[in-house]
Amino acid sequence: MASGNLSSSQSDAHSLPKVDTLTMFRLGFFQMALGIMSVLTLGVLNRIMIDELKVPAFITALAIAMHQFVAPVRIWFGQISDSKPFLGYHRTGYIWLGAALFASSAFLAVQVVWQVGNSLQPGGAWTSQTTMWVALLGLVFAIYGVALSASSTPFTALLVDISDEDNRSKIVGIVWSMLMVGIIIGAITSSGLLRQIQLNAPIEVIQTQVNRLFTIIPLVAFLLCLIGTVGVEKKYSRMSTRSTPTVREDKITIGHALTILTASRQTGIFFTFLLVMTISLFMQDAVMEPYGGEVFKMTIAETTKLNAFFGTGTLLGLALTGILIAPRIGKKTTTKLGCIGVAICFILLIFAGVTANPKVLQLCLVLFGFASGVTTTGALSLMLDLTAAEAAGTFVGAWGLAQAMSRALATVSGGAVLNFGKYLFSTPLMSYSLVFTVQAIGMIVALSFLARVNVSEFQRDAKDTMSSILEQEL
Repeated sequence: MASGNLSSSQSDAHSLPKVDTLTMFRLGFFQMALGIMSVLTLGVLNRIMIDELKVPAFITALAIAMHQFVAPVRIWFGQISDSKPFLGYHRTGYIWLGAALFASSAFLAVQVVWQVGNSLQPGGAWTSQTTMWVALLGLVFAIYGVALSASSTPFTALLVDISDEDNRSKIVGIVWSMLMVGIIIGAITSSGLLRQIQLNAPIEVIQTQVNRLFTIIPLVAFLLCLIGTVGVEKKYSRMSTRSTPTVREDKITIGHALTILTASRQTGIFFTFLLVMTISLFMQDAVMEPYGGEVFKMTIAETTKLNAFFGTGTLLGLALTGILIAPRIGKKTTTKLGCIGVAICFILLIFAGVTANPKVLQLCLVLFGFASGVTTTGALSLMLDLTAAEAAGTFVGAWGLAQAMSRALATVSGGAVLNFGKYLFSTPLMSYSLVFTVQAIGMIVALSFLARVNVSEFQRDAKDTMSSILEQEL
């Protein structure tokens, strides 16, 4: 009887239509929306708070990073989307609800930012009101992060639901490349909307233009989420026809993730590499736009557009590495060269500051983006080699959770190091150079862990280890 049900389920799954390429790109609109929104938080608000409002970089980074520190809640959203349909769908309803919440909370965040600025005394002196508003800002960013989790985790699960083994990699490749397209479009669009703000413009002028930006862009992002997902689950989802649930990223628990991460020596080494690499790669998230403002005397529109140069380089790096570089020289060597390239780019970013030429900075960011694309592609490909087939979803889920927390630590660390640099040095260039130097050193440390990664050793013993863990859980 069980075998008869299994055969029926498989037959139903095969009768469902395959996701066409146009739908894959339409799904990419969701990731494009996330890319656009990331420009607002890590491309506009950080610059305004640090440069225009003179909020300490560490406090700015800590408040913004709250949306990444709440990443563990995506575990709950993934599990609830598995078991409790919303608006008639397991995934789509949660995606739309989360999109509406992150669009509205982004606008709310910028309103709180103005209150933070108003509460500061002349010269940037801290007040009790400032503490209250900063705490509220952290709470709003936490809500923003919860909203992102409420939409992005069911979206990831939706990709699993609508795909089969033979087209899943194509769907993921197209959808995630649209994230960088979103960053580029968001940077160019935001820069255009902020063009009227001149250097050292009155805060009233900045407030008017930024409020307009944070009204238009979140609305566009919400519409992209709707257009990208409407009708997809109903037409393509294979969730109800699959007889055994897949172990997905959204089903992982924190305890389960920690068990997997510490299950074998090679897994621990590789995830330590990913942790150090991710922190070192993204420490500049909260400080790059202020760097352009303080050292290069660029306007808010010009520093926002820097994201487009980085995004373009990253897209090139992702594409060329997957097609040409990694197949020729291997995944581990590709990752190693990418890390070295990133470390060199941090030194070039310091050199760009010495020249104080915005064009040099833009070129360095294209190179930095390319090196980041090479590193990311190599590390992701290597991760797949260091994944036991019996626990593929668990491995990817653990990595996703670790990456989110690493990004949060990177954002806060960047702000903290910049604050320390401003305490040590009197010139802005030296303060920002300290951040880039720490990142370059971090990449070298990451390389030392990468050198100890042994795929053969992992493949020799990880399968038995993973099977044992899964048996204990069953």
